[in-house]
Amino acid sequence: MSPAFTVLVPARLASTRLPNKPLADIAGLPMVVRVAQRAAASGAVRVVVAADSPAILEACAAHGVQAVLTRADHPSGSDRLAEACSLLGLDGDDCVVNVQGDEPLIDPALVRRCAELLAERPDCVMSTAAHPLHERADYLNPNVVKVVLDAAGRALYFSRAPIPWWRDGLQDGKPALPQPAPLRHLGLYGYRAGFLRRFPLLQAAPLEHTEALEQLRVLWHGERIAVHVAAQGPGPGVDTPEDLARVRALFSTGEAAA
Repeated sequence: MSPAFTVLVPARLASTRLPNKPLADIAGLPMVVRVAQRAAASGAVRVVVAADSPAILEACAAHGVQAVLTRADHPSGSDRLAEACSLLGLDGDDCVVNVQGDEPLIDPALVRRCAELLAERPDCVMSTAAHPLHERADYLNPNVVKVVLDAAGRALYFSRAPIPWWRDGLQDGKPALPQPAPLRHLGLYGYRAGFLRRFPLLQAAPLEHTEALEQLRVLWHGERIAVHVAAQGPGPGVDTPEDLARVRALFSTGEAAA
């Protein structure tokens, strides 16, 4: 039986690359509503949008999606989620899964697995997901975040650099993909609510600033993150107008069915 868990969907109206992104229309529904519907199929006891704008609250209410209004000046998504936990009375070992508001094709089974993994791992304060990389270009791309694991399936390190580095591996004079395949980190997180509420109060890690990866703060403070390795990655997220057009096309052809 899957554990009881809440999905929180942070939704921020301001976006430099795609203004009003949460409200972008996808096959007749705002994107944030599409995300919430997808997350609800995971079996979560509730799905709540953590919004920074009344306009997002109104869009959610119009389609029967629960939402709470958080401060507009949060420096990070984690701060917004921590406030949402306080507003909802979530604390202690309550399980919260963070599904980004620009992932209308997120796999509900992957969301559920993050919650299950956290319940299975009392030694960890967080869970997340990754999948094997099979393209060298992705391995070398700093916009593709990689993760390496210990023997117990916990994150050792996250990086934008190609890790692990195959010292003796070259292909056409360039770095070759190591074997077994390196892992791409997916921005999906399960949290114990008590830790999530405490996280924004922790000192930021120097490594976090260097890599621009907030999850490194968790490891720097000696906490552990369990990692589920999925067979493949999720559908595309939406960061740009081109991404939005791609996702709209998938919905129009029915390829986006959960």
